[in-house]
Amino acid sequence: MPDQAPTPRSTPSSRPLTVRRITRGEHSRFLAEHPEASFLQNPQWPGVKIDWRGDSVGFYDGETLRATALVLFRRLPVPLPVLKRRSLAYIAEGPVFDRTSVDLESVLAPLVQYLKSRGAFLVRVGLPGVVNRWDGAEVRRALAAGDHRSVTQLEPIHTAPEAEDLRARLTALGWRAPAESEEFEAGQPQFQARIPLQPELDAPGPDGTPAEPNQNGESPALEAALNRMDSTSRRQTRKSTRSELTVTVGTAEDLPAWQALYEETATRDGFTGRPLAYFQRMFAELNAGDSGADTECTLYLAHFGDQLLAAAIYVRQAQFSWYVYGASSAEERKRYAPRALQLRQIQDSLAAGCTWYDLGGMSPSLDPGYELAGLTRFKTTMGADVIQTYGEWDYSVNRPLAAAFNLYMARRS
Repeated sequence: MPDQAPTPRSTPSSRPLTVRRITRGEHSRFLAEHPEASFLQNPQWPGVKIDWRGDSVGFYDGETLRATALVLFRRLPVPLPVLKRRSLAYIAEGPVFDRTSVDLESVLAPLVQYLKSRGAFLVRVGLPGVVNRWDGAEVRRALAAGDHRSVTQLEPIHTAPEAEDLRARLTALGWRAPAESEEFEAGQPQFQARIPLQPELDAPGPDGTPAEPNQNGESPALEAALNRMDSTSRRQTRKSTRSELTVTVGTAEDLPAWQALYEETATRDGFTGRPLAYFQRMFAELNAGDSGADTECTLYLAHFGDQLLAAAIYVRQAQFSWYVYGASSAEERKRYAPRALQLRQIQDSLAAGCTWYDLGGMSPSLDPGYELAGLTRFKTTMGADVIQTYGEWDYSVNRPLAAAFNLYMARRS
């Protein structure tokens, strides 16, 4: 999530927080007051992840809701009677709470006890927040030079002053830190690529005069985002606007066309994609009108005539937006259809007042020959900085079962 300013340790409430299930409506209203929260904490998300059981839980100081968590439960894939009621409890990008007024310990300690009562053998939590942030242009130069092994060897442009203290407190509570890895871990990657946006540049001046576009017709905020790109990406992005492409917002009826292009991309690039039903659920759940959270899932399509050249699935929640999935044709590459869709997503993010546009996970490796180096190169040329989150920490409620689960996951990887 966005860089967090230094915050003093608060004094824990004299009354310990209590944990209980809450309704989707209660959960959504709380998230509406926390615009930095991830859509992975949206109470609609369990409707997408149907292989998991989802619960919305609230943390109360008396009758005041101070924190929330969307917990996903999954049973061990082992048909033994002793494990019948045992589950992994997973909280991605949560719990959500204000660290200036709520202590970490007052949330995590009762959380573990609550999840233990629900049969969790292992609790995995990906606390939101940024530990380090590196300038994307510097990462790109280091990758080209090949003189560094990892992003972590570079000088960050921001380090959270409370990060070491928070890690020490997690360790003292019995949580295990994520292992360092160049691969994408199961769950949410610890290293991510995010483009900082400046929507305030488009605000009217003191006299109410709207911000003036540049000679290319770009608003000041969009021009700032484009200037973060390297020269090739910026040139191709601008060329895409002159390539006779038609960019539209799709509906649920367009998802089969998306799926066909997505499967073509998966075959060409050698990855295993998700089924159409997954995207249909995602589109329906995140666009459900009964969610109080400010969330939308959008399908963008880029056509040249009747030919679909590129498609993208984008999610926005409050002031944060994500490029979640993309697909493209091998045809008409010089029209730069994927660039046109990236531009549209940046434009819509700025229009919604977003301060960050997330391009997803990446490896910390700076080895030019590493298989994921191309992904790092692409995302940084798009203007993204590299951020390191706290990662996903484990608490073993039942140590033998937790060890067996981690062994199973390691062998499956």
